[in-house]
Amino acid sequence: MTRTPSKPRAALWMAGWLTLMLIVAVAGRETTRELNVFQIMELRSLIGFVMLYPLIRMNGGFRAMRTARLPQHIGRNIIHYGAQLGWFFALTLIPLAQVVSIEFTMPIWTAILAAAFLGERMTVWKNLAIVLGLFGVLVIVRPATGEVNPGQLIALAAALGFGISIAMVKSLTRTESTLAIIFWMLVVQSAAGFFPAIYTWHTPSAYLWGWIVVIAFCGTFSHYCMARAMLYADATVVVPMDFLRVPLTAIAGWLIYSEQLDVYTVLGAALILTGNLLNLKSPAPLPARVAT
Repeated sequence: MTRTPSKPRAALWMAGWLTLMLIVAVAGRETTRELNVFQIMELRSLIGFVMLYPLIRMNGGFRAMRTARLPQHIGRNIIHYGAQLGWFFALTLIPLAQVVSIEFTMPIWTAILAAAFLGERMTVWKNLAIVLGLFGVLVIVRPATGEVNPGQLIALAAALGFGISIAMVKSLTRTESTLAIIFWMLVVQSAAGFFPAIYTWHTPSAYLWGWIVVIAFCGTFSHYCMARAMLYADATVVVPMDFLRVPLTAIAGWLIYSEQLDVYTVLGAALILTGNLLNLKSPAPLPARVAT
């Protein structure tokens, strides 16, 4: 399954991803105050499946979700489930800004995997975008020296898992529809988390049910946006656009939680934006070969 490459369309779908993931971060912080992470993940998958069903029915029903690459779907979603679980656990151990910032080691793993296994070409602009983006993250976070918090290690492991997952999504988009990729994500992750969720079950309050529905909607359709973006551009183009989530998270913290927006955040955001703009630059065409 192929699409005509289009960086503007990829950027548009990534804008949807950024918006939904920003909401998930806020909702995750609220729900983990009372609920176990396994329960949050299971409810997210089950409710997300209900939300996705109308699209499934409009596109041929469950018959259209059949796949010849079930092992790849299972492998990808077990890895992604573990990464998502670690991400939510990290939210309970370290500040939100640290979780999101450490997560941005993910493009390094994605770029390496995409180049090694998917045959994607690493240009100077792609490398520079990753360097500027990561440097911008470091400027915003300004990690202090000292003892490493276990939450930071969990967040780093989650970032590695996300990088592997995204590279596998890119591979799946070559033969699978976006809807099928999301369908199998919800099926596999619902099965993986069912018994842990039952064991840790705690009936949510009405307030928390609202946040759970938000997580289910945003968590499900954010991945739809990501998979659609992968149809129109290489993973090494799409993923660096996600660097914008760091300054956007800082702005959300300022607006929602009255967190101070300092000069380092502004400088880091500028570096990240510059890297993304450079990444959208088309590579110079190869010189035509003269016939002899």
